[in-house]
Amino acid sequence: MQETIDLIGHRELRNLRKFTKETGQPTKLSELDLGPMTNVQSIEIDEEHVTVHYNTVTERKYNVNHVTRKEWVYKFNDDPEFVAAVKQVITLSRKHMYDLPENVTCPPGCAECCSGYEPFVSRDDVQRLADHLKMTYDEVMEQYVVARESADGFAVGWLRKVDEDGAYSDDAKHKCVFLMGSRSGRYYCGVYEARPHDCAAFTPVGCEDVDWSLPRHGEYKVGKPFTPKRARIRNGKASDNENGRMTQGATKNVGNDGTPTGRAGR
Repeated sequence: MQETIDLIGHRELRNLRKFTKETGQPTKLSELDLGPMTNVQSIEIDEEHVTVHYNTVTERKYNVNHVTRKEWVYKFNDDPEFVAAVKQVITLSRKHMYDLPENVTCPPGCAECCSGYEPFVSRDDVQRLADHLKMTYDEVMEQYVVARESADGFAVGWLRKVDEDGAYSDDAKHKCVFLMGSRSGRYYCGVYEARPHDCAAFTPVGCEDVDWSLPRHGEYKVGKPFTPKRARIRNGKASDNENGRMTQGATKNVGNDGTPTGRAGR
C-alpha cells in the first residue's frame, strides 16, 4: 500500500534534517518530490544504474500532446540489496532466454501476411519483378504497384491488392495481386523468386497473424507461377475479351490500353 503524502513528508523531513546534521549541507523539503511512484512505464538497467520512468501524464490539445513524466535514477552497484535484485532479474532472463514464441513457422499455404499488409517496393524490387515477368519497369509500376514515393525516395509504392473477384482494390485487407491458389492452405506466391524485399524479410517467428486452423506439417504445394495476360492487338485495338482481364488477379478498373484507370490509396 502506498504511503500518504503527509506520512512521506514527515519521514523525509526527518531524513533531511539528519542528512544536514551529518554532512553540514543545507536541505529544503520543497526540493524533494514527495509524489509516490504509482504507475511505472519503463525500467532500464545498465551495469551501474537503474532508471525508472513513471507517472506519465498526457494532456491532449487540438494540435499537440503535452506529455510529462517522472524519472528516477539510482546508482545501485554499491547497494547489496539492489545488486541481489538485479541479479535475480538476470537469472530469470537466462532461465527464459530459450523460451520459444507460440509461432515459429508458417503453416503451408497460409498467406495471412499477404492480406492486411501493404509491402513497400523499391526501384530494385520493381526492376526484379519486371525482369521476372518479362515486362518493362513502367509496365510493372502501372499494373502492379500503387505509386507513392517515400520521403527518402527509397520506396516507390506498394503492391496492389485485388478483391475476391480479382478487381483492383483500395482495401488493405484484400489479397496481394500476386497471391495464387484457391483458398487458405493452398495459397502460394506467384512471383516468389522475385518477391519484394519487404516480403522476403517478413518472419513468422512470433507472428500471431496466421491461420491457426491449418496443420503445420505436410507439403507446401506450389502451382503455376503468376504470368501477365497481355492484350492481343486486332486492327489496332485490344480484343474485348482481353480488355476485361489484363492480368491474373486484376479484372476491373482496366482501360482499353491495358492500364488501370485509377490508383489505390492508403
